[in-house]
Amino acid sequence: MSDETRIIKKYPNRRLYDTEVSRYITLENIRQLVIRGEHFTVIDKRSGDDITRTILLQVISEQEEGGDPIFRTEVLRNIIRFYGDSMQSTVSSYLELSLEFFSDQQQQFKDRMRRLLGANNPLTALRELSQYQVPIWRSVRREFLANLKRKERGEDNTSEASSDNNSDSAGNDREKQ
Repeated sequence: MSDETRIIKKYPNRRLYDTEVSRYITLENIRQLVIRGEHFTVIDKRSGDDITRTILLQVISEQEEGGDPIFRTEVLRNIIRFYGDSMQSTVSSYLELSLEFFSDQQQQFKDRMRRLLGANNPLTALRELSQYQVPIWRSVRREFLANLKRKERGEDNTSEASSDNNSDSAGNDREKQ
């Protein structure tokens, strides 16, 4: 893998042309480039714009249409709700960091499993690995939930105040009876 970014051109006929291998490629080929960790940029031949994100979203969409999607419908709805929201950049950063963390942990797990394959008791090794992972995931989750609570408190102060008043008057009504 070279340090140079591979250029892929998207022509008006919607075909993708890989300039490194001088041939047309498919979205599946793009997916394989991503899996191999190759750096590339997709350029719209007509406008010269970088459309890499759009093509990657098409790859994701194609994969999601397959048999075993990663994103459940409710996850997609939640992601859509954050567009234009004050938490959009926080969610974006959280997802990015979570996926990086997950990838790092997955690689560490694979490395440990390779080392432990010769161990006498693999279940003990798995238990030790999980004990190491759980506190880290709890910390990530705790930070995300704290951000959500801060957001709710910021937007819902008026509704909380009115519900407090309603519960106070209900309590006073009960006392009078």
